[in-house]
Amino acid sequence: MQTFQLIATCAAGIEALVGRELRDLGYETQVENGRVRFNGTVKDILRTNLWLRTADRIKIVVKEFPALTFTELFDQTEAVAWDELLPMDANFPVEGRSHNSQLHSVPDAQAIVKKAIVTQLSDVYHRRTRLPETGAKFPLEVAINKDQVMLTLDTTGDSLFKRGYRVAKGDAPLKENMAAALILLTHWTPADMPFLDPVCGSGTLPIEAALIARNIAPGYNRHFICESWPWVSSEVADTVRDEADAAADYDSEFDIAGSDNDPEMVAIAKKNAQAAGLSQDVHFSVADVTALTTDKINGVIVANPPYGERLSDQTAVRALYKGMGKAFKPLTTWSKYILTSDLDFEAAYGQRATKKRKLYNGALRTDLYQYWGKPIWHHDNK
Repeated sequence: MQTFQLIATCAAGIEALVGRELRDLGYETQVENGRVRFNGTVKDILRTNLWLRTADRIKIVVKEFPALTFTELFDQTEAVAWDELLPMDANFPVEGRSHNSQLHSVPDAQAIVKKAIVTQLSDVYHRRTRLPETGAKFPLEVAINKDQVMLTLDTTGDSLFKRGYRVAKGDAPLKENMAAALILLTHWTPADMPFLDPVCGSGTLPIEAALIARNIAPGYNRHFICESWPWVSSEVADTVRDEADAAADYDSEFDIAGSDNDPEMVAIAKKNAQAAGLSQDVHFSVADVTALTTDKINGVIVANPPYGERLSDQTAVRALYKGMGKAFKPLTTWSKYILTSDLDFEAAYGQRATKKRKLYNGALRTDLYQYWGKPIWHHDNK
């Protein structure tokens, strides 16, 4: 099997997590801004699409080169053996972006790359007329950064955060891969620590926690665009899914819960958990976070409360943060991880965080405020 240079792209701030996930899957990695490099075969492309919880997409790096002129861009692109990737009827749209580069016109860069690929393919396939572009889709991108060009082919299609279980969502839901990232940043171990999201909205955080606890591949219930390509065999795809199915743990017991003060959102969360096949694994209830009490110990709270982006909401949101601070204060054995873009969160919550981590929730800069608990471990059999 041919080995490709690959990149897993991701949101800024979670590259190290994607790198860790890839290393756990057995790959050697190189972590860069917004992406992690690794090498792999078609099977690895399918496997990483299936298993990566925090990445956005898996792309093949077709070629990298410096270019200061459009002639260089054309010549270098045309020199690629595109026919080894693209069949004669391939539908290959070219996206583009450019940053701090001489070739700053993105539409021109896209048009030139497209023309160069058409020239090479027409030559190889002996086409006098236009290429049909009626077949499978091969999404290409030309990305130029500081005069360095990277040509990539996207193997994923719809971004990896689209797991396929979110049948319904509320306002401003957290993307599934971002939710997984927040959970993987905690020190939660499903076997012996309760997990709670007390402002769960459409249920993404508890559902992702259950997928992690069950070791279920997040991409198991969806397809990837590369599965429609002639050189990606359905046998290999089936094998990778069978291996993932065999790796899942359907027997362990754990305690994962989500609550929200809006009954409609709780109903949506239950629907989503059912679509994910996890309705027995996550307990959802209607409850007000500011009235939270529990006699459970050593738990982890992960929460993505409203941010109060609009000034009119700010007073209500600060009151919510204050209420959360009061409710969480007695839970000394619990660790709390709270994501918000409100820079005055700590003042409203009433406590300085143990640690803060800057993350991007979509285009929005947010901070993950971490309050580490002091767990009690009983060794005596009471």
